[in-house]
Amino acid sequence: MSVGLVIVSHSEKLAAGVVELAAQMAPDVVLVAAGGMDDGGIGTSLEKVMTAMGLADTGAGAVVLTDLGSAVMTAESALEFLGSPETVLLADAPLVEGAIAAAVSAQSGASADGVCKAAETALAPVRATAVGEVHGVEHQGNESQDGAAQDGGPQKAESQDDGAVTALLTLINPMGLHARPAAALAGQLGAMDVEIEVNGVDGQSVMMLMTLGAAQGTELNVCATGPDAQRAVDLVRSQVEAGFGEL
Repeated sequence: MSVGLVIVSHSEKLAAGVVELAAQMAPDVVLVAAGGMDDGGIGTSLEKVMTAMGLADTGAGAVVLTDLGSAVMTAESALEFLGSPETVLLADAPLVEGAIAAAVSAQSGASADGVCKAAETALAPVRATAVGEVHGVEHQGNESQDGAAQDGGPQKAESQDDGAVTALLTLINPMGLHARPAAALAGQLGAMDVEIEVNGVDGQSVMMLMTLGAAQGTELNVCATGPDAQRAVDLVRSQVEAGFGEL
């Protein structure tokens, strides 16, 4: 049982489209579209949103995402009419990117709070984690010593005394790290107790992985810390070497 998602939009087609897209990333998550007025026109329907909230919460809670301001008001009104259930959360997040990030998080088994946070940080800058700080210092040191680092290019990871687990991998599948493998990877890593970066971005964020634009032949510099660091890096290695099942 996973957290469900409600997609509220002024357009019936837009809500349905976001649900269709997010479902590709999270086949086991209940996603319910609540778009348009009752007659199919542009607008939001309180009754539709209330019904969608009830359908999406199958026991683990639900997270609601909206497009424009009045959709937020409709969602807030629906929550009030339902008695402000603690298991249904309204996310302050971009609709499309937030829905994808939330769906991946829900697929990995995250709580309603975790799914809501994933939606709200879908477009946030890379986390200033200990991994990032150590990794960034390492990159700066390599650049100053070698003087030949390429802009935006992956740097060779080296083991440090901080216990970080690293790997340098090369993408072999024809499409590279596109949406589906990025979602699968982020979802599996999200279920682990690990801080992990792939070429400097959060490996547990599907949106950050997709921003890499990593095509076939791209080198992935993986760096992880935490109790599940070795398991996480092994997972990334196995997926990359298997071509994410696309070979």
